[in-house]
Amino acid sequence: MILYLHGFRSSPQSFKARYMAERLQALGRLPEYDCPQLPASPAAAIKLALEHVEQFAPQFPVEQLTVVGSSLGGFYATWLAEHLGCRAVLLNPAVKPPRDLESYVGVTTQYHSDEPFEFKHAYIDELRALTVDKITRPERYFLIAATGDEVLDWREMTAHYPGAKQIVIEGSDHGISEFADYADDVLAFCGVEVEPLNPLNPLNPLNPPNSLQAGDEALS
Repeated sequence: MILYLHGFRSSPQSFKARYMAERLQALGRLPEYDCPQLPASPAAAIKLALEHVEQFAPQFPVEQLTVVGSSLGGFYATWLAEHLGCRAVLLNPAVKPPRDLESYVGVTTQYHSDEPFEFKHAYIDELRALTVDKITRPERYFLIAATGDEVLDWREMTAHYPGAKQIVIEGSDHGISEFADYADDVLAFCGVEVEPLNPLNPLNPLNPPNSLQAGDEALS
């Protein structure tokens, strides 16, 4: 089972979340994928994630669960991996969001809609309460970090997950525009048996469809 957690102000409509869903659909594994819309409150986001885990726990025990988190979702995925003992894939994860999100306090909108998005100052304390200072069992973590991330420092990411499986992409960006090139690596880590892509398949990572192009989301 794969639980995908999107980033700050993002949604299940993000490029990476949609690509994961379409790739799993092509493999006939879409029922094993879940990507909820996370609330702005970190405490509420974790509560919702745990509720989703509980819903599919009878069919998929925790050792079969992988939480894939992008940016702030990676921060949540790390807490869940430590709390539940599951695997986690981190995509340009936020390592120190209590520091990084101070300047984002206020009311704005979500990236994929005009819905208002309010990030309250009280949420900074909620982030502090979820901070994992040091990971345990690094073998259950897989980090993908881009040196060209314009929002977060890839060196902080690699330092925060010592001993974990790591791919450092030279260049790229915060949204990992080339995510399609690495999606099958992510799925394999999640325990999904991946079949080679047909060059004529619209999900060929060399030619992702226009509808699945990465955007310029700040913390998605």
